[in-house]
Amino acid sequence: MERVQKIIANNGYCSRRKAEELIKKGKVRVNGEVVRELGTLAGPNDTIMVDDFVIGKTEKVYILLNKPRGVVTTTSDDKHRKTVTDIVNAKTRVYPVGRLDYDTTGVLLLTNDGELTNALLHPSNNIEKVYIAKIKGLITEGHRKTLETGVVIDGKKTGRCKTRLIKLDKKTNTSVVALSIHEGRNHQVKNMFKELGYQVIKLRRDSVAFLNCDGLKPGEYRYLSIKEVKVLYNLINNK
Repeated sequence: MERVQKIIANNGYCSRRKAEELIKKGKVRVNGEVVRELGTLAGPNDTIMVDDFVIGKTEKVYILLNKPRGVVTTTSDDKHRKTVTDIVNAKTRVYPVGRLDYDTTGVLLLTNDGELTNALLHPSNNIEKVYIAKIKGLITEGHRKTLETGVVIDGKKTGRCKTRLIKLDKKTNTSVVALSIHEGRNHQVKNMFKELGYQVIKLRRDSVAFLNCDGLKPGEYRYLSIKEVKVLYNLINNK
C-alpha cells in the first residue's frame, strides 16, 4: 500500500506536490470515492482516477527526442508556442524529464514513468549530462579549469565537472567547449559561462547518461528499447 499522491506521481501524471493539490481540490477518486486526505493509501487492485483519467492502467513509454530550437520543454504554453509534446506523437500522455531552454537543442527524454523521472533528476544519482556550447570569445585554459572546479552562481558553487576544448576560432572570436556535468540547475551551463564573461551563442545537450541523438535529425525521436530502459534503471539503482 502506498500514498495516493505517490502513486499518481510515480505513474508520471504530475509531480507529487501537484498530486497533493489535486487531492485537496477533490479531483482524485479511489474506487469511485472522492478522497481529500493526503494520507490515503491505495494498492495495486485499487482504481485511482484524476478527473476522468485512470492512473496506472497505461503502458510505460520512453521516448528520446532530438529537441530542435524554438520549442518549449513543457506540455502546454500560454504563449501558444510549439511544445515538445506537440512534436512527439505518443500513444499515451508523456512528460519531459527536466527542461531544455527554448533555444537549446539536443537530447531530451519524455516518459510517463514518474519513478524513473524522479530518479534521473535527483542530484544524488549524479546522472551525467554532456553539453556542447559555442561561446563568444576565446576561452582561456584558466577559465576552463575554473569551470571544472566550480563557479559560484547565486551564492552557490557548482559541482566539479569535466571540460574539453573542441575549437578556438580567432577569426570569429568564438570557442566551442564540451561540458560534462551532473547537476540540473536552471540555465546552469549558460550561467557558468556568463560568470566568467562569456556569452553562449549556441547550446546543445549531446548526451544524458549513455543516450545520444545519433541518427536523429532535429525534431525526430525514437522509442527506447527495453534494454536501454533496464540500463537506466541499473544506473540509478547502483548509485
